[in-house]
Amino acid sequence: MSETNNDQMNRWNEMAEKAKASFWGYLGCELVRVDEYETVVKLKVEPHHLNMIGIVHGGVLSSLLDNTMGIAAAAARPNANVVTSNLNVHFVHPLKGGTLEVRAHVVSATTRMLTLYGTVTDDQGRLGTMGTGTFVAKG
Repeated sequence: MSETNNDQMNRWNEMAEKAKASFWGYLGCELVRVDEYETVVKLKVEPHHLNMIGIVHGGVLSSLLDNTMGIAAAAARPNANVVTSNLNVHFVHPLKGGTLEVRAHVVSATTRMLTLYGTVTDDQGRLGTMGTGTFVAKG
């Protein structure tokens, strides 16, 4: 029997609460939605997210993609431990502030390997960063 969307979201909310003490919490990520089709995370850009030229640091954007795609992969394999095995990031347009929205989708999945696609957009819906990731499901 599979989890209902409500049960699944409650489980993810509990995990997000625990994650507040981790890097996820330091970044300030907010889990907006997770289901079998899409995972959405938001981040309000703060000064510690910027690099020395005033744009969102590439490491922050990469972490956002990795986190969001990882959650989507874990949602697709709820009884497994899912870890990143490969992450490809493309910086398309500099992102400067406001609230960023990250969306991730499973593109392909086998029993052990999942490939995902993710995007980071700004308040105006402009694509700033996109990426793909490969995740391994164990257990």
